[in-house]
Amino acid sequence: MAIDDRPLISVIIPVYNSKKTIRETIDSVLQQTFSDFELIVINDGSTDLTLDIISSINDPRLKLFSYSNAGAAVSRNRGFSQSSGEFIAFLDADDLWTPDKLEAQLKALQENPQAAVAYSWLNVINESSEFVRGGNYRTENGDVFAKLFLIPFVESGSNPLIRRQSFVDVGGFDESLTASQDYDLYLRLAARYNFVAVPSPQILYRLSSNSMSANVRRQEATSLLVRERAFKESRKPLPPELKQYSIANFYKDIIFRLLNMAPQKQRGLEAARFFWYAVKYDPALLRRRIIWKVLLRIATITLLPPKQAEILLSKMKKLADISTLYIFMRRET
Repeated sequence: MAIDDRPLISVIIPVYNSKKTIRETIDSVLQQTFSDFELIVINDGSTDLTLDIISSINDPRLKLFSYSNAGAAVSRNRGFSQSSGEFIAFLDADDLWTPDKLEAQLKALQENPQAAVAYSWLNVINESSEFVRGGNYRTENGDVFAKLFLIPFVESGSNPLIRRQSFVDVGGFDESLTASQDYDLYLRLAARYNFVAVPSPQILYRLSSNSMSANVRRQEATSLLVRERAFKESRKPLPPELKQYSIANFYKDIIFRLLNMAPQKQRGLEAARFFWYAVKYDPALLRRRIIWKVLLRIATITLLPPKQAEILLSKMKKLADISTLYIFMRRET
């Protein structure tokens, strides 16, 4: 423990009706190679067996607080208000960490005192905790604001380790946002502080039926709002095209995610609309062969019943593979 008996790191997990995953998530924290932490779980008004599962875990580092339901941003800020660590880490109730996550990120910050945020690479897992695909695997150090504005390479609210005072200085999570709260926080941190990367996949992001909000229009609106605000409030002059490229990247990313979920007509229709905007903000996309694969996937999902679409896409696996869409995301200013 730290000299004053306060833990060095505070880990905060907001949880709402996560009985299927919360035990594994908490275990991934308790099994860390670094042990000088407190684990603060904020029960956000769960109505299933989540609370019983958490209460059955016997570890003195775990502290449980229950509130009425208020959403993830409020729960994260509530968790911070209960914390005392010099460093803060947040973890979603269905994600996992590799055992060396905290140790590696803390070492990175201790070796780079000018940095306020350490982040790691990310892997995507399914509902059975099996590997699905790797994340961006971006290694960015120092002043990363412009690059983070282009691509949210931190990728998850379960990723970084943050110096406590830095979190206080930027005002914590914006509770007025209904989505993109983590990206908004990272941009505000990057506008004032340096980042340091741990080039190892230590965050396991769980892809499930609830991974993307059913209301993608709301996600779109908040994502664009966060970018607009960050661009206007930047402490350094930014080239106008940076915002255009950032928005285009957002649409490419959401297209990829929608079209790789279980086929549903509505998802295909939304992807078609987002595709129009992606081309609007990045007309060069029309000259890329990838657009035919995107259009094929959209047509298949939109026109065929879900089961038939799934069968056809599996047969056309190579022809309908749109993973190279990420290659055409702008990464430099």
